[in-house]
Amino acid sequence: MNILVTNDDGILAPGLALLAEVCREVGNVTVVAPDREQSGTSHSLTLHRPLRPARRPDGAWQIDGTPTDCAMLAIQALMPERPEFVFSGVNHGPNMGEDVLYSGTVAAAMEAVTLGVPGIGISFSGNHPETMATYHDVLLQLVRRIVGVPDFPEQTLLNINLPKIPASEVRGIKVTKLGSRFFSESLTRMKDPWGREIFWIGGGTITWTGTENSDHLAVAEGFISVTPLHMDLTNYSLLETVRGWSLEG
Repeated sequence: MNILVTNDDGILAPGLALLAEVCREVGNVTVVAPDREQSGTSHSLTLHRPLRPARRPDGAWQIDGTPTDCAMLAIQALMPERPEFVFSGVNHGPNMGEDVLYSGTVAAAMEAVTLGVPGIGISFSGNHPETMATYHDVLLQLVRRIVGVPDFPEQTLLNINLPKIPASEVRGIKVTKLGSRFFSESLTRMKDPWGREIFWIGGGTITWTGTENSDHLAVAEGFISVTPLHMDLTNYSLLETVRGWSLEG
């Protein structure tokens, strides 16, 4: 089995090394990842300059582009054979709720799906690599279960979030839906050294909302959250309403 492993934290991220190590116990792994931090780049492509893939001594590829670039180049150019699965992560930090719209981790998995390959995004909700490292065996079980699915649904990706506790304390797995996250005061007004006004996006206060089946609640309670995401964003309940619209009168 051929597996592509990528991420958005960059080629040197501990989470990428962990995921690649796990996947190597299941199949033949090719690592293609950005040469630097690309968090928050969403599903962006590099269109206004060429990309230069560089082969590292360990055989991995580093790309001077986005996670979406990495998935596209890997599947269409760099891998000798098409992968059966694409695993993106393990991200350093959670990707829940609206994060999936901004996340480079999720975008790489999404790009795989658009190219006809099942994609899985995996994130760790904490920021301690030593705690993340305890998830080796848990991740191995998850990967084996995922690749063992006989007919992986088309146009579907899995968004998995690991709680920020050691793997030995995990209470189980919950199938969840996306919650919702609201940022307050996440825009900081500053001045550069020449006195010109600048703005820095980030930080602030986070407010989570959602039902008992939400991803953020499951993770907060010590569960691994698995959220199936569908590429079809159509709101079918509004189709008939919009069909009734007219430009006349």
